[in-house]
Amino acid sequence: MRKLAVCVTFMNEKYRRQIDEAAAAAGFMAHYYDTQAALTPHIGDYEVIFGHPVPALLRQATGLRWLCSDFAGVEKYLDDAVWPRPDCLLSNGSGAYGPTISEHVIMVLLMLLRRMPEYQADLNRRLWTYHTPIRSIIGSRVVMLGTGDIGCNVARRLKALGASVTGVCRSGVSDEPAFDQVLPLSGLDNVLGTADALIMALPATPETEGILSRERIAMLPEEAYVVNVGRGSAIDQEALVEALQAGRLAGTALDVVVPEPLPVDHPLWDCPNTIITPHVSGNMSLGLTCDIDVDMFCADLGRYAAGEPLHNLVDRNRGY
Repeated sequence: MRKLAVCVTFMNEKYRRQIDEAAAAAGFMAHYYDTQAALTPHIGDYEVIFGHPVPALLRQATGLRWLCSDFAGVEKYLDDAVWPRPDCLLSNGSGAYGPTISEHVIMVLLMLLRRMPEYQADLNRRLWTYHTPIRSIIGSRVVMLGTGDIGCNVARRLKALGASVTGVCRSGVSDEPAFDQVLPLSGLDNVLGTADALIMALPATPETEGILSRERIAMLPEEAYVVNVGRGSAIDQEALVEALQAGRLAGTALDVVVPEPLPVDHPLWDCPNTIITPHVSGNMSLGLTCDIDVDMFCADLGRYAAGEPLHNLVDRNRGY
């Protein structure tokens, strides 16, 4: 019987039963591993792997035909040199993270608009201070850079709270009705100057690296906020620090930075109106995320066994 390996951090009996049923229907036997170290001696036995093994291990996966990453970001697998054969398929967990990351975005954006970093600083010093004025999502003009699953989930929630949302993406096309308009990347410079908030949810690709450049940071209004839940490589971090320190931006919320973890002496820690979280906006801490991730793997396993295209197939040249 064909074999698949499951090596994810959130496995439980419910998911095991679900995967076993899907595997049996697809003609596979599923084997489960708690750690990558346990999987390593056997990795060559599997046609399918569900998890995120370190790239160095993949060369040993001589029987591999499909790697289904439970993560959405798969930049570490884009180098052809890490694969045991050129025709291996790669899919990801895109579609599982929209609900949890969009809630994170709403949380930090409200914190910035309602001046929570300042209140938190006062709390630490036991100061009873009123910070006015505050701002609202209602009537805010938001630029959503990235219109995939995360961008669409963010747009729906922002729209429901009264914001206008402009999507910006590679194609300039989205069928998500929550966007007031969608522009190609070439239109980004035209909308930065009117943004109350720029929210970034981009994958790590050569095209997205440094997309929020020093020049584009300068285009943002002084009252604008920058929220990044994609990849830290998308921002000129040095220019962002300078803008925050000089008061040329109202604040930022960064769940992703370069490098990770952020060194203790990095100037970002001390920038005003800055919220830093350690790449946890997605993660696997929300049960719904895990539910969707397993559902998507099982559905794609059925497609794989039937010789049909994978729904979450990644184009390794594009990076998503």
